[in-house]
Amino acid sequence: MEEAHAAAKRDEVPIGAVIVNPQNNEIIARNGNRTIALSDPTAHAEILVLRESCHKMASQRIPDFDLYVTLEPCTMCAAAISFARIRRLIFAAPDQKGGGVLHGAKFFDQPTCHHKITIDHGILADKSSILLKNYFKQKRK
Repeated sequence: MEEAHAAAKRDEVPIGAVIVNPQNNEIIARNGNRTIALSDPTAHAEILVLRESCHKMASQRIPDFDLYVTLEPCTMCAAAISFARIRRLIFAAPDQKGGGVLHGAKFFDQPTCHHKITIDHGILADKSSILLKNYFKQKRK
């Protein structure tokens, strides 16, 4: 949630993510959306923490790590999560419009997805939803 709040302060969509080593609960990478700051449509919080974690581990795959994110990942992020071979995905709020895990493409249910992961959701969903709703409400003023 800290990264989502930091993204909102940068006037980015308030989504935050962390990658954690479940063996010792150490945060390996943390970030929030930076699509505007980096002029990069792929600079979603999930992509940024995957890049940093893979770089730190000197590997394109990090199967022993868990990803926490404040909103259901989109299909692009779900594919990247699969390619990185993340062990477990935990997200707060569902995204009926742009989600790619429980909604939309349901990436992990597709036959072309070669990596099945454990998925949990709902932790801090209300707080995440309120932050997002308030952000977009303010944008519409």
